[in-house]
Amino acid sequence: MKVWLVGAGNQAAAYAKVLDHLAVPFNVIGRGQASALLFEQKTGKPAYSGGVKKALKELGAPHTAIVAATVDQLSCIATCLTKAGTKRILLEKPGALNCSEIRKLNRLSQKHKNEICIGYNRRFYASTQQARQQIHEDGGVTSCVFELTEWAQSIQSWSASKGIKNALFLANSSHVADLAFYLGGKPDDWKGWVDGGLPWHERSARFCGGGITERGALFSYHADWEAPGRWGIEICTRRKRYILRPLEKLFIQVKNSNCVREASLNTDYDKKFKAGLYLQTKAFLHNDFRELCTLEEQVKMMPIYSKMAGYKN
Repeated sequence: MKVWLVGAGNQAAAYAKVLDHLAVPFNVIGRGQASALLFEQKTGKPAYSGGVKKALKELGAPHTAIVAATVDQLSCIATCLTKAGTKRILLEKPGALNCSEIRKLNRLSQKHKNEICIGYNRRFYASTQQARQQIHEDGGVTSCVFELTEWAQSIQSWSASKGIKNALFLANSSHVADLAFYLGGKPDDWKGWVDGGLPWHERSARFCGGGITERGALFSYHADWEAPGRWGIEICTRRKRYILRPLEKLFIQVKNSNCVREASLNTDYDKKFKAGLYLQTKAFLHNDFRELCTLEEQVKMMPIYSKMAGYKN
């Protein structure tokens, strides 16, 4: 099986570590020579420079690809690979910078009959998997609340392009929304509001809303990018409250008790590799898409995320 790892940044290096551990041979496809050399220094793996289009001409299409490039390049790279005949693609979140791009990619994928999944690795945290199991044992979710606050001051200094920063809710905050809806069910009937704006995110700076999910659970969310805060999710069942704050840890409060205890987790993979990445990659390579976000699912969710963020697309 021919596998490509597209990208030569930190996320690609994290995937390379997983692929090495799984003993999966792969080619690294970078864009610039400088980033390719830096990748080789970090990982010991040579990276092909010149970009995907050049690599396709010279090497031929891979059967499988993991795309860990910058957010503004994701849909373009997935498009090139799909047209060339790649059958499986694990595409880093959110897959595209707007709804029209993700819909266009989905139509192309359906035409070429390949599988594309979106890499929301937090679905595979040890904390998430244990919470999901216990929520099921409790009889399901009754309500959910989550916070998506970003640290605006640190983001302002990022080297990311203006386009990525101006779509940050999709490019980054959707990690939390995806995880909350993965655990609590997809929104069915809901409403949201936005306010304010930032120099690098002009359309909004504060977000709140709520409604009911397809599983009948009530949910609400909040974020204020001009105030202190952090990512977090709280899931309620009729027996317990499950608190993921930080997302890598799980705290549990039992009914009729004020005591909140930290759950014991098997975090071996989350410590050895970037958290969630090992199990996500393994599931993808073994065609086990049950817990992965499929492209079809992302097509349905992107308009919801855009509405939450105050985007018009």
